[in-house]
Amino acid sequence: MNKHKVMIVTAALLLSNAMSGIDSTIVNTAMPAIIADLHGIELMGWVVAIFLLGTAVSTPLWSKLGERVGNKLAYQLAAVFFVLGSLLQGLAPNMLFLIISRAIAGIGNGGMVSLPYIIYAQLYANPRKRMQVLGLVSASYSTATIIGPLIGGYIVDSFGWHWVFYLNVPIGLISAIAVQVFFNEKRRAQRNTAVDYLGAVLLTIGLSVLLTATELIGAVAGWIVLALFAVALVVLAALVRIETHAADPIIPARLFQNHELLIDFALFMIIWGAFMGFAIYAPMWAQGLLGVSALIGGATQIPASFANFAGSGVVAPLRRRFSPQQVVAIGTWTLTAAFVIMALLGKNGAYWLLLVAGALQGFGNGACFNELQVKVQQDADPQDVPSATSFSFLIRMLSQTFIASIFGIIMNHALRRGVQTSGGQISMKMMNKLSDAGSAKTLPQYLLPAMRTIMHNGLHNIMLLSLVMMLVAAGINLWALRRERRQRAQATA
Repeated sequence: MNKHKVMIVTAALLLSNAMSGIDSTIVNTAMPAIIADLHGIELMGWVVAIFLLGTAVSTPLWSKLGERVGNKLAYQLAAVFFVLGSLLQGLAPNMLFLIISRAIAGIGNGGMVSLPYIIYAQLYANPRKRMQVLGLVSASYSTATIIGPLIGGYIVDSFGWHWVFYLNVPIGLISAIAVQVFFNEKRRAQRNTAVDYLGAVLLTIGLSVLLTATELIGAVAGWIVLALFAVALVVLAALVRIETHAADPIIPARLFQNHELLIDFALFMIIWGAFMGFAIYAPMWAQGLLGVSALIGGATQIPASFANFAGSGVVAPLRRRFSPQQVVAIGTWTLTAAFVIMALLGKNGAYWLLLVAGALQGFGNGACFNELQVKVQQDADPQDVPSATSFSFLIRMLSQTFIASIFGIIMNHALRRGVQTSGGQISMKMMNKLSDAGSAKTLPQYLLPAMRTIMHNGLHNIMLLSLVMMLVAAGINLWALRRERRQRAQATA
């Protein structure tokens, strides 16, 4: 492939990343209109959860399909699933139809966001050049998350919520067609080993039940959640046993015998879990505690998005002077500083400190993602690059899901405890209104300080947990740095 074709294929793959970013934010913008039209507020949580579920369970399966039929065809099939799911979502006459359509789109999304990383490894053999491209990946996703709510609001107001989903149809088709025309994939030897159908089924069932149990925490009786977790553990234990004997396992066990990969996976999991603390709760902090509008509250994410560009972009230059773990250390300690600010911030803390913390976590997140994604592909054996790449994406998604649920439990516990100790003056309904500046005006003004104290307790505990997680990640990174130095000393001896 010449440089012109490589650039076009890269742009086509960036489109898929942008679509994923837009979908993750534009749906939230359209949700009130969807609920009002389809009358399904009790199923609202599943609109987001089922998309995440489809993405998570399909991610490792798409990489395996790519190994057999080629990443080009696998990507196109993923795009077809995503486009079909988007079209059906726009046509949805009720919430159940919408949720099923979201699952189809989520399955396609699993391939559209994971297969490009495998293709980038083929297009850009030079790791530094690949880092620059991954910087563009982060930039496209961050840009999409910024413009997603703006586009979504305009489309809903002007054309109706259905067109929020129709928007993905032409973009997905353009991406698939461009890959078909311009991507000349090298032919690889066909695998003669049997397809691991049992492993695929067990992985799908195990992750589906696990994520379902996580999403239901606090929504149903505790014994139901525990029962689902038990079923998931049994199924996943059976998967581990089956995979050790499979000729071509979905997740090769040898990945977990590679110590460098284990360090990469652990850092991915912890950092992306902690990141959710700011991404989810910084807007609530601004609106609930500082009383700003939804627009100003959402603006807390903008410095993070722009700083993410910078963090991703500096990795390639930094790698000329620093080792991989040293670059990760820069990102990790920048993220830690962000959560130090959030953990020390009082309920009346200045708004600009939220913006500073956002910029720090955006820079750190961009630097860590760019370096670790390339490092996973360098640390894996050549035949394991697809599996290692898709697994790194899978554990990031699982970590975000679990940690987000834990954060929700922490917040709900703080709210319930505060309501119980208020002597009947404050209700949970009043706490819900506090999150929105408009509805907060209808609350008794003399109770606002007490209510904000209750909310601050929950938010503070969430940021404190995120800080602890980042300190654990920093500790792992320090250990990895020492290991890296020893290996260098032995290599030069």
